[in-house]
Amino acid sequence: MTIGIIGLGLIGGSMAIDLRRNKFADHFLGCDNVELNALTAQRIGLVDEIVPMDELIAKSDLILLSVPVSAAIRMLSDILDKISDNQYVVDVCSTKEKLNDSVHYHPRRKNYVASHPMAGTEFNGPWAAIPNLFAGRAGIICNAEDSDSKAVELVRRMYDSLNMRIIYMRAAHHDVHVAYVSHISHVISFALALTVLDKEKNEKNIFDLASGGFASTARLSKSNADMWVPIFLQNKENVLSVLDAYMDKLNQFKVAMEENDEAALRHLIDEANRIKRILR
Repeated sequence: MTIGIIGLGLIGGSMAIDLRRNKFADHFLGCDNVELNALTAQRIGLVDEIVPMDELIAKSDLILLSVPVSAAIRMLSDILDKISDNQYVVDVCSTKEKLNDSVHYHPRRKNYVASHPMAGTEFNGPWAAIPNLFAGRAGIICNAEDSDSKAVELVRRMYDSLNMRIIYMRAAHHDVHVAYVSHISHVISFALALTVLDKEKNEKNIFDLASGGFASTARLSKSNADMWVPIFLQNKENVLSVLDAYMDKLNQFKVAMEENDEAALRHLIDEANRIKRILR
């Protein structure tokens, strides 16, 4: 099998490493609109060849669309226009509903699988690709009933080969859930970094005094704007709803501290501690 990867960054590159290692595919083609990314991906062995996109589409059994969701929406219909009946396309974008809707009535909609591997780091580019990034993580397949059973089975086997847990859900439900467990975390991290950079003018103090708590919370603020701006805008209704709920909780902490209300603070923290039963 030949896999063609459009977008040779962290996710596409990391998938290539493990799919090559576990012999899921025999040959890997790649293309990227950033020449340095393409050349690097080939040089470090993520892909065997860098080819123009039309050639990649023509030669690939499975096309992996690993680009920002705004670009994926622009590209997906055109890719489906060019494939044959026995070729399949899978995306790995962090929002699903609008992307899925963009090809709902396409004649080859069944050749496309909407998916999201729930894995990543704050780094980007082919040099950020690492092995075992997906092991133990959730591999989500959305609206599977809209896809050909052979396409879904191929993607299921791909995620299984990456040691992922397969979860099926509707695209709209996916976007709500990831707003709570992923997208809000990035907003918080970006806002925290901006707050600290604005208030603490001495960068040496940030470096010297920042503890593990700050470092872990602010880690996501290193994430790439090219990826996250489209995610926030594509999923803005859900993210805004989560932000409203989050700001309400922040205000409860603020009021409790303003009023020196030890009992209220303790209650908020004890309630938050319930997350320990879920996250270990």
